[in-house]
Amino acid sequence: MKRKGIEELDDQNRPIDRLPFDLLAHIFAMLTCFKDLAQTSAVCRKWRQGVKESLGRREKLSFSGWKVDDDSTTRLVLHAYSLKELDISRSRWGCQITDRGLYQLSTAKCVSNLSSLSLWGTTGITDTGVVQLISRANSLQHLNIGGTFITDTSLFAIAGSCPHLKSIVLWGCRHVTENGLLALVNKCGKLESINAWGMRVTVDCFVGLLTISPALQIEPKGMLPNIAVF
Repeated sequence: MKRKGIEELDDQNRPIDRLPFDLLAHIFAMLTCFKDLAQTSAVCRKWRQGVKESLGRREKLSFSGWKVDDDSTTRLVLHAYSLKELDISRSRWGCQITDRGLYQLSTAKCVSNLSSLSLWGTTGITDTGVVQLISRANSLQHLNIGGTFITDTSLFAIAGSCPHLKSIVLWGCRHVTENGLLALVNKCGKLESINAWGMRVTVDCFVGLLTISPALQIEPKGMLPNIAVF
């Protein structure tokens, strides 16, 4: 008689594995931490499949604070068909995302439905990758691309592809100029706020933006104390 593997025996002995597969996937969908997802997926074949199924039901996914690369990020996002909010920002350990990763992510089914995207501090990306991803993210309302080395080229792409954009963080984007900001405000009619801390643009530029869109909020508050309210 063929001897059963340890994993198969363990699967039979765990009460949680007697749950219907749909319910197991529903439980895994409640996990919010990337590390928890990775560890859960490594338990056994059934749990790995359950994590895969749960990703298809997930509306939020964050890699912030975890050291992931292009391939590991893409593998998860490709299965997250219902995703609305994606955070791959860099923090203490850092997401090692490059333009190659953004190209791969642009093929994911969920990209066209994203309402919120954070690429905060991902210094390995350039305009090339950003333009590729943004060209398919037509539902974006909130975008955090601060702490990167993007230029006006990315802002032109955002202005042309994101008509529903409400807020954008450009914190420390020192290669962005007045031309990019003007294109953004002119074309994104729903834009409510821009975080412009640390940018190398003049006060006159912000005055011009407020002339186009008087209700626009320039963040952080108090950054432009001498500009009158139109």
